Amino acid sequence: MATAASKYKLVIVESPAKAKTIGKFLGRGYKVEACNGHVRDLPKSQIGVDVERNFEPRYITIRGRGEILDRIRKEARGASKVILATDPDREGEAISWHLANILKIDPASNCRVEFHEITSQAIKAAMKKPRPINLQLVDAQQARRVLDRLVGYKISPLLWAKVRKGLSAGRVQSVATRMIVDREAEIDAFVPQEYWTITGEFSDGAQKFNAKYVGSSDEKADITSERQASDAVAALRSQAYAVAAVKTGERRKNPPPPFTTSNLQQEAVRKLSFTTKKTMQVAQMLYEGVDIEGEGTVGLISYIRTDSTRLSDEALSAAREYIAQNYPPEYLPTQPNVYKGRKNAQDAHEAIRPTYARYTPELVKSSLTRDQYRLYKLIYDRTLASQMTPAVYQTLSVELAGEKGASFRFGGTKKTFAGFTVLYEEGQDEPAEKETALPAVKAGDGVTMRELTPEQHFTQPPPRYTEASLVRAMEEKGIGRPSTYAPTITTILARGYVERENKALVPTELGVLVTDMMTENFSSIVDMQFTADMEEELDTVEEEGKDWHEVIGRFYEPFSEQLEQAEKNIEKVEVKDEVSDIPCDKCGAMMVYKMGRFGRFLACPNFPACRNTMPIIQTIDAHCPKCGGAILVRNTKRGRVFYGCEKYPECDFTSWDMPVDDKCELCGSPMVRKVDRKKDITWHVCTNENCKHRVQVETPSAEEEE
Repeated sequence: MATAASKYKLVIVESPAKAKTIGKFLGRGYKVEACNGHVRDLPKSQIGVDVERNFEPRYITIRGRGEILDRIRKEARGASKVILATDPDREGEAISWHLANILKIDPASNCRVEFHEITSQAIKAAMKKPRPINLQLVDAQQARRVLDRLVGYKISPLLWAKVRKGLSAGRVQSVATRMIVDREAEIDAFVPQEYWTITGEFSDGAQKFNAKYVGSSDEKADITSERQASDAVAALRSQAYAVAAVKTGERRKNPPPPFTTSNLQQEAVRKLSFTTKKTMQVAQMLYEGVDIEGEGTVGLISYIRTDSTRLSDEALSAAREYIAQNYPPEYLPTQPNVYKGRKNAQDAHEAIRPTYARYTPELVKSSLTRDQYRLYKLIYDRTLASQMTPAVYQTLSVELAGEKGASFRFGGTKKTFAGFTVLYEEGQDEPAEKETALPAVKAGDGVTMRELTPEQHFTQPPPRYTEASLVRAMEEKGIGRPSTYAPTITTILARGYVERENKALVPTELGVLVTDMMTENFSSIVDMQFTADMEEELDTVEEEGKDWHEVIGRFYEPFSEQLEQAEKNIEKVEVKDEVSDIPCDKCGAMMVYKMGRFGRFLACPNFPACRNTMPIIQTIDAHCPKCGGAILVRNTKRGRVFYGCEKYPECDFTSWDMPVDDKCELCGSPMVRKVDRKKDITWHVCTNENCKHRVQVETPSAEEEE
């Protein structure tokens, strides 16, 4: 280490974006370097866990991190002090511990700082409170890493040998896949039941309203056939009706709490059509810092991996002050709203919130991409709404009685005070209850039946999981933790166990096969209660300092017995590839769909005699401006999208921008589509360098952007 005369302190964070933001806040006297996440991990080529020596992990430097570590070592030698400022969670603590080992820093020394938002105030306050590395957090991370490695590296080779190469099993991914497979089995086994409803249109002379037939005075309506419905309609038409009872009331709807990680992922799926992966990627950018025009780099939201609904006193004060200044007094409760977290929630971090109330979404919109703006607005509005007063609804229940005992019922609500809904309404998986006009009637009023409408229905199976509902179910069942939901869903999609159909998650034949195999041979691994109990036991390592080696040992003994039996019992199965309608252009066989590292592709079924592969062709709704052929979506070796004619190499048309069929109205040249995401505008732009005429078109929907 350097002498006392050294002129700077070295601060190490994970990402370059965060380093840039923090460096601006700390200024002279500090250097901020990024380690780019984990620098050491278990080797990929082998299990890396010594089972015989108390499950001791063997760490190696991650490929590509050597140069980064050399640079950090060099800077550390010239620093008066090294400060480890990685993320404030298990993974971040483990990264700091690995860095301390590499840099020969005593983990018991005050070398670690943590902050939950990247603001000048938070960073400077953290620097004044260095602490030792929390070894319980480190042990909790190691326990999960070792357990996941044992499950993955012990079962996956078995799947490779018995099913096909490239498959994997995992402590959380296997349970998530089973949840989707089980739901599909429920849907397949579901037998719809027919039932009928009868809606009556009534009038008291001045107003009309609809009411549902609910039965007679001695039995509920239970109509299961068209014949029964016709008989009921005939009987109901012959009666005179009056208002039997009127009940009015008031219902208050409380605002939702600030976002946890899972809540944010669910709402972004519902309201923005984001995937969970995309939500976390965009949120990470907002957390680490965005260049705001006239302000420099600003971390706009607090730490994004949390299951707490708590807000700091400073955040509460800022939110209440903003509400008081921008809304009438009745929108601000007399005391801050406090929310109870779910069972087993970790309360180390606050909820996800804006770091500064003054950075309204509209103020920073011009500095953000379209996706950043939309997610930031979601977080900003939700946080403010959580500190507003409830919405108030007037409720009305009316019972209509026929002279022969028939009963109809009307129920409705009307919002009388917007409260928090003036700013934010929660997304719903199912259609929300609609407000209705409330008829002004009183008991004893006579009413006239004007129309009766019988309607056939069938009971519906449970819905397929979406990413939003799967995250909610995993959270409710204690499967995984906030940081694992998005990567788990990404993994099961990438492995080909699950596919998306619109927004629904549907198991593939491969997913069903692997799940059945896992259920039969590794029942505990795919058992939801066992997995949830295991999560709780792993939490005790962090919270109570329980020896993580003992926790792993208790799991491993029965697991190794299951593994030994599975190797004997599982027979090799052949998974037939899905055949396409595209012939191999080398041997003529019909190509089959395969799953690779970068998704699905077409391959010749005669492998290895024929090794031909083809990308899955995607076209756009436009024609080649040179020859009129179809335009294909292609990718460079680095993954960048471009557009090219299907007749290549005969036709050499290519474009980085998406071609459109419009022609320039000024010069007749082809036009391309360009999106200004910051201003949320789409243009058709002329490709003629001497013209560049452009026409604004309709802004793309969230689904198109996906």
